[in-house]
Amino acid sequence: MKHETLCGLDIGTTKTCAVVAVDGPSGLEIVGVGEAPSMGMRKGVVIDLEATIKSIEAATEKAERMAGMHVGDVFVGITGEHIRSTNNRAVVAIAGEDREVSATDVRRVVDASKIINLPSDRQIIHALPRYFTVDGQEGVDDPVGMAGGRLEVDTHLITGGSTFITNVLKCVHRAGLEACALVFEPLASAASTLLPEERQVGVVMLDIGGGTTDIAVFSFGSAIFTATVPVGGNVLTNDISLGLKTTLAEAESVKKRFGAGIVGEDGTTAFEVRTLDGRANKEATVETLRSIVVPRVLETLRMAKAKIVESVPRDLVLGEVVLTGGGSLLPGIGALAEDVFGLPVRVGAPNAVGGLTEAVAQPQYATAIGLVLFGVNGAGEESDGVRRRGGSLLARIRAWLGDLWN
Repeated sequence: MKHETLCGLDIGTTKTCAVVAVDGPSGLEIVGVGEAPSMGMRKGVVIDLEATIKSIEAATEKAERMAGMHVGDVFVGITGEHIRSTNNRAVVAIAGEDREVSATDVRRVVDASKIINLPSDRQIIHALPRYFTVDGQEGVDDPVGMAGGRLEVDTHLITGGSTFITNVLKCVHRAGLEACALVFEPLASAASTLLPEERQVGVVMLDIGGGTTDIAVFSFGSAIFTATVPVGGNVLTNDISLGLKTTLAEAESVKKRFGAGIVGEDGTTAFEVRTLDGRANKEATVETLRSIVVPRVLETLRMAKAKIVESVPRDLVLGEVVLTGGGSLLPGIGALAEDVFGLPVRVGAPNAVGGLTEAVAQPQYATAIGLVLFGVNGAGEESDGVRRRGGSLLARIRAWLGDLWN
């Protein structure tokens, strides 16, 4: 039996990651992963076309070599400060003499919810139904087959700057690939890391990358708020480099080893760092590192919280905060996030697919793997083969992301 091949492409500020998966009778399985340094992106925006294209080519080639197959179509992650979100509501009359909600009615009402005042330089990336209302009965997840005369929908709309989107798509195309769809990155990360129970109770997901921190808030099973903060792990690396007067490479190493200034297992409070010229070592203290790292991490977390508080009622987020992305591996960040949000915090790693080795089941791959999951959900609109196989897996994915997306 032919297996459906899917590829997720996460073009980040620090690295580009490609994941190849096959969806066969036994479900979705990762068969190839490739990554390459990313030099052409900054805070989710293309700043160097050629560098970005080379990064995409290198990551995809590695993934193809591991998978032993060629990839043509990819699901592309997108982020950046240009991303905006809003919630909108629409209503239509139910067509047909039997007054029974059909799939066509659902599509009509979702399409109607996309009609918003949008500047000419912006476009809708996602229209995610939060819930439907049939003749005043709210909270309906799937209205198809229900009787009624009036169908309403609450939709979470995510928009992006057309210029930024075009540049990303241009890089993908010039790398010899075709973009099946664009996916806002925290939605992809959520697909691979969050449990249905978390989405239902209310969860804040922070995807901390190299250039941005992406936010997705879920409640009652669906996304209710998404946003991006233009600060990520690279800013912290720069801070450490300046504060300790060392190279960026050494600062990155210090960040990964000590993070928010955690004392070593042997009680060590001092450590060696290379000087800027790289010719000698000098001593630095954990206290100095804490004075650099903690304020910056707290600032980033507070910026994320401020965006959430502006738009999300407090009583809708009662569960926890899930940290993912490479920045979630910073030692000590969990305790700082608990202080800022006043909620339990856990680090989210991909857990929803097969074929994951220990090396790949890490937070920094959550977006790329989630893009494949999002791909399974969306490809079913076009292809008979994807949604009809692996029923239990696809049922879970549909529960996570909703059956309709743009």
